[in-house]
Amino acid sequence: ISSCFLYGPRSIWALLLFSFWGLSRAQVSYSVSEEVKKGTVVGNIAKDLNLDVQELQSRLFQVVAGSNKRYFEVNLKTGALFVNDRLDREELCEAKHRCALNVEVMAQNPVKLYRVEVNVMDINDNSPVFPLQKLEKNIIENVIPGDRFSLPSARDSDVGINAVKSYTLSPNEHFSLDVQSYGEQSVSAELVLQKPLDREKQSVIKLDLTAVDGGNPPRSGTLQIIINVLITVSESDWSC
Repeated sequence: ISSCFLYGPRSIWALLLFSFWGLSRAQVSYSVSEEVKKGTVVGNIAKDLNLDVQELQSRLFQVVAGSNKRYFEVNLKTGALFVNDRLDREELCEAKHRCALNVEVMAQNPVKLYRVEVNVMDINDNSPVFPLQKLEKNIIENVIPGDRFSLPSARDSDVGINAVKSYTLSPNEHFSLDVQSYGEQSVSAELVLQKPLDREKQSVIKLDLTAVDGGNPPRSGTLQIIINVLITVSESDWSC
């Protein structure tokens, strides 16, 4: 009773109407790839909800206003749900592995609300990117083979198989690459010294670290690494 005085007759009617909608909702699920052309059919919603196509116009069948309304519309002649705006999965769901948009479609006379779920599938539309284009490391020449040096990881806005899958290092005689993986994805990489450094022979070593994703075709990003080999400072040098 207190709720009646709090909200008033009009608000109570709205609450009852939404409760009715909640009880009468039907669930339909579709999948569509991101970046498809405007007008791409997602599915025939009239057929899947067992609605008479001839009644769609008279019942004012439409996508209800909401955050996802701009992306989809219904063809009242065919009953098809189609893409009405650009679908960018990374913009809509960021790094989530599952990107599901909830769309509500309403028919009137009688009033009925249907809940439609559209899963936006990832495509390989982004390349791996390192946080910087060039990395300089200072390493003294008396480091021991087997010593490790951390490297920045590349970031890929795509998910699943389209995320970073491997790292490669340009051929050289001093360093190899050790890659740490989690499942099918490469998480990070380290330089591992294989051959002693000699500043007199080579004071600067230039390497390229390349991150490759698992898309088809694959995309890649490259980081330039510059190793400055520093002279070893002995105790006798400090004494003078």
